[in-house]
Amino acid sequence: MKNIVIFGAPGAGKGTQSDKLIEKYGLGHISTGDVLRNEIKNGTELGKTAKGYIDNGQLIPDELMVDILASVYDGFGKEHAGVIFDGFPRTTPQAEALKKMLAERGHKVAAMIELSVPEDELMARLINRGKESGRSDDNEETIKKRLNVYHTQTSPLIDWYAKEGIHHHVEGLGTVEEIFSRIADVVDGL
Repeated sequence: MKNIVIFGAPGAGKGTQSDKLIEKYGLGHISTGDVLRNEIKNGTELGKTAKGYIDNGQLIPDELMVDILASVYDGFGKEHAGVIFDGFPRTTPQAEALKKMLAERGHKVAAMIELSVPEDELMARLINRGKESGRSDDNEETIKKRLNVYHTQTSPLIDWYAKEGIHHHVEGLGTVEEIFSRIADVVDGL
């Protein structure tokens, strides 16, 4: 099973590249953003709690996210070649919790693929996405908060996964196809 963490700042292209990985390799996909947006849309208690954090540009508490992800992960069954974790983990404790959750199932993360994109490009992509999709969290003020959270809380995961020996740096600039070709080279080498 090839479980992959796709990693990068907001706007790095994780969702776009995840779709291409799913298509080429038959992987399952767990996007914490999609899972949470679905809970919010359905008005669940979890959704209401999550919305409060998201609206303030904050991260969801770890225990809550790990429980949700374990449930979604277990729902894939045995038919998948692996799962892409998109938007999780975002902190070192989350990475440790994910490692433990997978180990309990006899699984592991095969690779952490980091999409590296300069800050000015991220800002431009997110503002554009907000205009196109109407996502309320894609406005300049919230984007700045999200990028700050990424730099202070999330980017230390690069070192954590490097110590695990599974970090792969991928240049996140270029066409979608060029970026995907770089990612496919990593996955094919697993």
